[in-house]
Amino acid sequence: MTTHARSTTNPAIAPINLGASIVALAGVGLSAYGIMFLIRNFNGFIELGITPELIGTTAEGLQRANPQLYHYISHLQVALAGFMIGLGLAVIALGWFGIRARLRWALWVPFLAPVVAVGVALPLHYPYGFDTIGHLGLIYIDAFTLLVGTVLSYNALLSSGAK
Repeated sequence: MTTHARSTTNPAIAPINLGASIVALAGVGLSAYGIMFLIRNFNGFIELGITPELIGTTAEGLQRANPQLYHYISHLQVALAGFMIGLGLAVIALGWFGIRARLRWALWVPFLAPVVAVGVALPLHYPYGFDTIGHLGLIYIDAFTLLVGTVLSYNALLSSGAK
């Protein structure tokens, strides 16, 4: 009679899979945030968490006063939405397929790309007063999610001896 040792660890919730799933979830958050930007551009125009009082006008007032500026801002918001959605999809793919395959480089790329993007975009929010929790809260939550997933994945890779 042959006996086989049965693993008590469920591979679906193995530490590397958990970390990779959380990284992928952060990618979903980035893409969702981009979709929100896109929808907001065509339904309300002003970004989430930013009030007409903060920018000194309403979307309608800006469109009446300076239609070219209104369209320029709209095109920037749509472009930013596209970049966020695309970056989110890349983070999802690298997290889900690369980290789960224990590729160390696939751990750092989905972490560093959003960190660079947020690192460039975030500083100007503060001197101009655009640092409201309604405006930046979701990106803070997403950044924390990405950090947690990256740390869990990194620890799992270290313990497995992945290269």
